[in-house]
Amino acid sequence: MSTHSNDALSPLDGRYARKLAAVRTLFSEAGLMRERVRVECAWLLALSSGPAHEALARLPREARNWLESMAKDPQITDVAAIKEIESRTNHDVKAVEYWIRGELHSLGASAADLEWVHFGCTSEDINNLAYALMLKAARGKIVLPMLDKIGALLDDLGHRHAAVGMLARTHGQAATPTTMGKELANVAARLRAQRSGIERVGILGKMNGAVGNFNAHVAALPKVDWRGFSTAFVESLGVQPNAYTTQIEPHDWIAEYCHAVMRANSVLLDFARDMWSYISLGYFKQRLIDGEVGSSTMPHKVNPIDFENAEGNLGIANALLGHFAEKLPVSRLQRDLSDSTVLRNVGVAIGHAVLAYRSLEAGLGKIELDEKRVAEDLDRAWEVLGEALQTVMRAHGIPDAYDRLKNFTRGRPVDRAAMREFIASLDLPAAEKERLMQLAPGTYLGLAPALARRSP
Repeated sequence: MSTHSNDALSPLDGRYARKLAAVRTLFSEAGLMRERVRVECAWLLALSSGPAHEALARLPREARNWLESMAKDPQITDVAAIKEIESRTNHDVKAVEYWIRGELHSLGASAADLEWVHFGCTSEDINNLAYALMLKAARGKIVLPMLDKIGALLDDLGHRHAAVGMLARTHGQAATPTTMGKELANVAARLRAQRSGIERVGILGKMNGAVGNFNAHVAALPKVDWRGFSTAFVESLGVQPNAYTTQIEPHDWIAEYCHAVMRANSVLLDFARDMWSYISLGYFKQRLIDGEVGSSTMPHKVNPIDFENAEGNLGIANALLGHFAEKLPVSRLQRDLSDSTVLRNVGVAIGHAVLAYRSLEAGLGKIELDEKRVAEDLDRAWEVLGEALQTVMRAHGIPDAYDRLKNFTRGRPVDRAAMREFIASLDLPAAEKERLMQLAPGTYLGLAPALARRSP
């Protein structure tokens, strides 16, 4: 039954549906069914070239061509037909098996040929590989490219604003100056590291029967090297084989995958909150969009909605990913079914993450740095030079340097004149005094500009 987007229970399939077509293609019920069909067909093809070579020697060419096409790209899978079969079997993977049998029968496969469909398999042999392929595709086609795009935007902004001095705010208070470019470069570097962590996660799978021991396989064909055959098959799908499993692949890699995405999301959530703060301080302006309303009652407002939307969706994504990482590796004895309903929601977490990534990309595309506002804020904070002065004094052996600067700067306004007067009173070489006289909050930047520019 078709449901209008306005009636959808989840905003992913309602309000945000048009933004998540790629995620839906991978993780919908139809997407899962297609990957199950891919694995079943690939397994039958592998058997036909290996242990069942003689038994399947008479498989019609049309049937073999169909298997090859479905193993390569199962987009033409008749999901509606499979779901109709499932309504009778009350078993989704068995419905896939029966549908494949029916298709092969219509292409001339014999009754004996059809007995090799799902040969030696438990449902989890199919399911674990289907989810492995889904998560692998999501990583390579959606998550990493989107993180790369955000990283590229951050790099560009970091380079562009590498030398724009900015008042840092440790504990929310005026602190040693940095540059806007360096702060953006910090985020880019953190994101790059976590992106690499996501890419490094091994995608594992198994094809080894009811409890992971090839029991039925050996009973049927004891002379076959089933472990070697299974390893080669799993690798042919682009997945790393896991030889030590129960009925289920233990999902430890999925936990690692979820944690890796969570860490990248946490970097971006931290960034979204900082951008919200910079916009509230007036450091960034947001480009106006004709017709867009910021507030239903305050016409002047241009709210940082992209960064707020990103923060909210990253929070939901990480809450789900955290649950998956905690729950999925835990299964009673050789298996329980509690992982099944949880795994069906992995696409929901990815969907919320993708919404956040899109919002961040949109937000970064709207902002313009107000260099004048940033400079004015910095020029009102001459007290931040106290760190520089007391460190220079220490280097020249002047006693109680820290306490002298503390007494001079804390709890009182400090401007350029006051700072120069203090410098003049110091027992320092004339050349050193003159160098310090030239120091200002806007030039007290250390290596920040160079570090920002070095960011790839």
